[in-house]
Amino acid sequence: MDRIDLFRIFVRVAESGSFTHAADTLQMPRSTVSTAVQELENRLGTQLLTRTTRSVRLTEDGKLFHQNALRLLVDFEDAENQFRLRREETRGHVKVNLPGRIGRLIVAPALPQFLEQHPGLDIELGMTDRSINLAEDGTDCVLRVGPLRDSSLIGRRLGMLSVVNVASPAYLARHGTPHTLEDLPNHQAILYASPSTGRIEEWEWEADGREESMPLQGRVTVNSAEGAVACCLAGLGLAQLPAYDVLPHIHKGELVDVLSQWRPAPLPMTLLYPHRKHLSRRLEVFTDWLTNLLNEHCFAVDPLSF
Repeated sequence: MDRIDLFRIFVRVAESGSFTHAADTLQMPRSTVSTAVQELENRLGTQLLTRTTRSVRLTEDGKLFHQNALRLLVDFEDAENQFRLRREETRGHVKVNLPGRIGRLIVAPALPQFLEQHPGLDIELGMTDRSINLAEDGTDCVLRVGPLRDSSLIGRRLGMLSVVNVASPAYLARHGTPHTLEDLPNHQAILYASPSTGRIEEWEWEADGREESMPLQGRVTVNSAEGAVACCLAGLGLAQLPAYDVLPHIHKGELVDVLSQWRPAPLPMTLLYPHRKHLSRRLEVFTDWLTNLLNEHCFAVDPLSF
């Protein structure tokens, strides 16, 4: 096995903290992964990992070599691609994770054109509203909406996502239209439980530059934006949803914008990468395309135009 392959295997084990998990994401036998790391340690003449029955941790030498290995792998990949750039062709595999609605409604429909423009790139597209561990999952980048809690990752802020309050005409016909915040306790909401923590989000709004919130009652709880949209369309309650997501339904008369003067604060949308200083060319190509796509479909929606 050549040195570059040894580096790649070591980095995956180091970041996932597991030989088994690294083997699964690399689609290799666990014995091959273990042998590769041992061979690398023998070549370097030092122990890179400490192994127990429950965990794998970097030694001090391993931490130092891990950073150097990351840089060398990116440099190697860029060197491979430098002549392809003349033909506007970059090769490689990009594993990305996106929120479900964005992946299904925006990214997936646009992928055929991207793949046609970049025949040397393959995309592995994960779609979930649940937060994932980039290192353990072997993911190159993840798109997250909302405040960030993981400071160990490198973030690239893309823009702010407008959020609006909506309900179906059927719901409003049964329960009336809320006109003030004092009306909210008399209404049902589609409750949203964080898929990561299970915590139910409160109803939010922005007033005089401050973010306010209150708990609302509701008989239906969902843990995905997909579920919230479906339940709102079914007339089960009020919901707070991204403006880009509900605009087509508003134009068709399937949803109604309510309490427009008390909308939630916009949500930051961020691309996150593992803790690496330099991005590979393949990842730069994909994320530049994704950024332009989101600018066109998400951030261009002005709720005031509803």
